[in-house]
Amino acid sequence: MPRIEREMGVPIPGEILPQEKWVQTALKKLPTSGYLPLEEIFGRSAPLIVDLGCGNGRFSLGSAWSRKEMDHLAADILPVVIRYATRRGNQRGLSNLRFLVSDAYRLVRELLPPGSASEIHCYHPQPHDDPRARSHRLITPLFLAHCIRALKPGGAFFVQTDHAGYWSVIRELAGRFFLFNERIGRWNDSPKGRTRREIHSLKKGLPIYRGHGVVPPDMDWVKAREIAGKLDSTGLG
Repeated sequence: MPRIEREMGVPIPGEILPQEKWVQTALKKLPTSGYLPLEEIFGRSAPLIVDLGCGNGRFSLGSAWSRKEMDHLAADILPVVIRYATRRGNQRGLSNLRFLVSDAYRLVRELLPPGSASEIHCYHPQPHDDPRARSHRLITPLFLAHCIRALKPGGAFFVQTDHAGYWSVIRELAGRFFLFNERIGRWNDSPKGRTRREIHSLKKGLPIYRGHGVVPPDMDWVKAREIAGKLDSTGLG
């Protein structure tokens, strides 16, 4: 009989396997300099899905369970949520998934090799409502430029939030770097929510703003950095 975990009434993706099938999904040692050795970490070369601010790992668990031909790298700055996520990844035998403690900006700027990611997912970044804290927002022109550097040509950037004001900024900025489309309606693979925060917000009746963008054929790190410099000089973001 499969063992299924639930959270707020919604199943955690994947089933808990017998202990002899558990694996280790924690990436405990990060390089002090240079990029992550992805092929060494996963023991193969495969398309890479990156989850920034993964929380308890719901999205990455589901994606790694259903897309075993792809490798998954999920990061959060809070060790406590990574412990929960790692335990669940271990119990599901997800050898194509690694969790690490890192802030999202460091991961895309310093740790991901150029052109290494097929998808970057960023769900519910902190909106930092206080105008004095806006400089701490993750989604900025320079951050998106680093995402362009980390993504393969034609790679995709996924983002969502339940904060209307932040969404207006995200949508404007993402459209400068990606062929960006706002998604109307829920994600087909997770109609009850890809993340814990999304499930919680839906239960409260809050609107969720979702979108994804593809790297344009004429976009590269040099052009993205130039765009970021111009936008930063105008204060956009």
